[in-house]
Amino acid sequence: MSAEGSALEMPDVGWRRVSPKYVVAELIGLIVPLLIFSLGTAPLHLIGWEFAWAATLAVIVMVLLSAAFTPRRVRAIGYQLRDDDLIFRRGILFQRVVAVPYGRMQLVDVTRGPLSRALGLSELKFVTAAATSGVVIPGLPAVEADELRDKLVELAESRRAGL
Repeated sequence: MSAEGSALEMPDVGWRRVSPKYVVAELIGLIVPLLIFSLGTAPLHLIGWEFAWAATLAVIVMVLLSAAFTPRRVRAIGYQLRDDDLIFRRGILFQRVVAVPYGRMQLVDVTRGPLSRALGLSELKFVTAAATSGVVIPGLPAVEADELRDKLVELAESRRAGL
């Protein structure tokens, strides 16, 4: 093992986190489908389908459980800029750690949806030649996402020039 240690063993050393505002976006992302489901099952309640209440209650319990873990899931998202690559991690139970070499980045994209814009957040996406190594860092403050995009494009260009 290197002096830096494993990305899974040292969770808080040198990692940059996403914005805490991203918790709000994730919670809204849970509530909207719940409302749609509730509206969709309303006719079932009206006609007296006996399992409609059980189905609605089951969905509400699943949403509440997911909402309880959302702040921890958001805190588990992080990235680290190293000399030759960017490391991205996410997940609590099923952890994913991806290293993306700067020279392999083909596209760095910043996306802002309506909710993200309202919260001042952005999503940064890297595309590489390998289909499975696409990385998306959600919940970055807009200014930080733009600065990181510019820095990564610069690093990618300088590393590709050396290939």
